[in-house]
Amino acid sequence: MWALLTSFITALLIAPLTIAVYTKQGWVDNPKVDSHIKKTHTMPVPRGGGIVIFGAFLISTLLFLQFDKHLIAILLAALLLTIVGTLDDIFDISPKIRLVTGLIAAAVVVASGIGIAYVTNPFAQGVIHLNQPQIALFVFGKMRTVWILADIFALFFILWNMNIVNWSKGVDGQLPSFVSVAMLVIALLSSRFVDDPTLFDTATFSMIIAGAYLGLLVWNWYPQKMMPGYGAGSLAGFFLGVAAIISGAKIATVLIVLGLPTADAVFTILRRLFRKKSPLLGDRGHFHHVLLDYYGYSRKQISLLYVASSLLLGGAALYLNTAGKMITMLLIFTIVFGVHIYARKTKKARRR
Repeated sequence: MWALLTSFITALLIAPLTIAVYTKQGWVDNPKVDSHIKKTHTMPVPRGGGIVIFGAFLISTLLFLQFDKHLIAILLAALLLTIVGTLDDIFDISPKIRLVTGLIAAAVVVASGIGIAYVTNPFAQGVIHLNQPQIALFVFGKMRTVWILADIFALFFILWNMNIVNWSKGVDGQLPSFVSVAMLVIALLSSRFVDDPTLFDTATFSMIIAGAYLGLLVWNWYPQKMMPGYGAGSLAGFFLGVAAIISGAKIATVLIVLGLPTADAVFTILRRLFRKKSPLLGDRGHFHHVLLDYYGYSRKQISLLYVASSLLLGGAALYLNTAGKMITMLLIFTIVFGVHIYARKTKKARRR
């Protein structure tokens, strides 16, 4: 708990300093200047959430975690995402550049030895091993083994989470609230398993991230004083993906905790492809947009819905077996897809 509290207080203190610098420099997201359809806020708001999260994570890590090659790789990758996020705060860089740098960040972690060696078999007892095929490489004076499937799966899983979580930050308080809950679930999960490949304590690692996003939440809650930006959004998915892997490859559990963002991301990608548009280009069709525009939800209600779903699904995921998790995911997808389709077929949009 000391790690969570330290991270929370650090983020809480870094945020107003970041807000002051961004405001003074004019680095604000002003919808009157850049009136992109996806934006829901009406007043100029600084971003800078990535700086808050990375600062709290770095300071707390130095105090509470034991360093090894995995943690160093995580820090380097997180630093890269923070730099890209800060540049995006100022210059609104291309989504393609963000995607490539996100891939590089994920690759840095996977190259350190963090991979998904196995997954639970959804159709029978036991696990499906991903340690074959392997390639032996002589690198830096040592013979190293690359597990092709394990590394590709981990790379995709981390990058996927970075993008779907980043997409779920459209209203005040939305992202830091459900991310905090998800990281707390992973912290509880971590205490149950002993196959952690790292030297540092994964539960403490997860608590640090949860504390950082709780600190950001204070400033992002309605009416928001700062926005997460791409930095905090990509870091959230990155940390969630990495924590899921090192806590015992509990991929299905994390997917359930992130049930709303995951189902919304799948629907969004399919919708954009069906309309022959790039999946990378933002629009006003996400789940939170639908709740806001078609169903009349307030920003507070949307954030509370996301955090409530993460609490409910996270609690259930800790006890469900594989079949139960598959049924739960199917139910989540059915509900989210139904809400999307019903709104577009029967309701009239009302912008708020």
